Amino acid sequence: MSVILRDARVIDGCGDVRARGYIRVDGNRIGEVGTGPGPAGMNIYDVVDLDGRCVLPGMIDCHVHLCIDGSADPMQPLQKDSPAMIALKAARHANLTLLAGVTTVRDLGSVDGISGSLRDAVNQGLVAGPRIVGANQAVCITGGHGWQFSRQADGADEVRQAVREQIRAGADAIKIIATGGVLTQGVEPGSPQFTFEELKAAAEEAHKAGRRIAAHAQGNEGIKNALRAGFDTVEHGIFLDEEAIALFMEKKAILVPTLSAPFNIMEKGEKSGIPAFIIEKTQRVKDTHVESMKMAHKAGIPIASGADAGTPFNCHGDNLRELELLVGIGLSPMDAIASATRIASETLGLGGRIGTLEPGKLADLIVVEGDPLEDIAVLQRKDRIVAVMKDGQFFKRTI
Repeated sequence: MSVILRDARVIDGCGDVRARGYIRVDGNRIGEVGTGPGPAGMNIYDVVDLDGRCVLPGMIDCHVHLCIDGSADPMQPLQKDSPAMIALKAARHANLTLLAGVTTVRDLGSVDGISGSLRDAVNQGLVAGPRIVGANQAVCITGGHGWQFSRQADGADEVRQAVREQIRAGADAIKIIATGGVLTQGVEPGSPQFTFEELKAAAEEAHKAGRRIAAHAQGNEGIKNALRAGFDTVEHGIFLDEEAIALFMEKKAILVPTLSAPFNIMEKGEKSGIPAFIIEKTQRVKDTHVESMKMAHKAGIPIASGADAGTPFNCHGDNLRELELLVGIGLSPMDAIASATRIASETLGLGGRIGTLEPGKLADLIVVEGDPLEDIAVLQRKDRIVAVMKDGQFFKRTI
């Protein structure tokens, strides 16, 4: 497809805004981004007049679980449903995510090889969904947090084998459960699970294979162990202190806060059917989570947006509520947009291909009614996302 989007307010993901600009798309690439009414020779293009609407890069969510359905106790269907049913749900979740303006996701834990198969189906055009960077199964200790979608392993040698298995199965990234968490009964969010030696073995195997590695790490000791072991990202990061902040800066690691997960649990409460143990643990960690994220942002730690979609009432397609919550901890709207575009693309190792509206990059973009720099919440209003393009193809277009 060759198309020109003109008379647009262009928010390019690099921090710049063109009050009246245009974007030329040639095939699946951005050919030109300019200021003014548009380039010469527009008669050979499909010209779309945007009447001042905002154009942004396609949004990126660095932490989703497409296999998990966002129900009150989402680990239960994961154990009860057939692999076929889980795969069908995942395909539906992927489609909802794309139509909401999220054109790339990192799936950090699935079952039965579904994230990889869904990635391949999307790439082959069999399913309409976002570009998927999939971790296949997470790796946890025996009986550890997230065991329902994890490969359980104990000891450094077995952890090496588990990581190698995920790579053999086609994982694009590696996910390790370094501490306890909220959704698994009988584990403490602040408690370390893998030892430093086990985490170091995992990071070595991932990096040898050219994969980036993410740590589910909520407790302070587990966070610091993961950072010292060389992990690229920390997911959640609930209990931070000054030493952890310094390690983030030293190691140039990226933080993915996932504020949406506890927010939705507390908003819905036990009356919604969420198990009491999840409510109780969330109540204990929610304030510390917010304060830790404020401290991290103030210190200048790079923050990438990740909603943890699939957790209770944190539904696929509602991913961009995370940006409003990031603004709530102190990010400017422009910084929040960067967390889901430029910084997110760099987090996934895709900064040269997506994340900003620049010539030569893949044509991933969204068109929005309203100005997210004035009201970041417009991005979570599905009726305000009037066009979604991925790889130069419109998957949604109401203008």
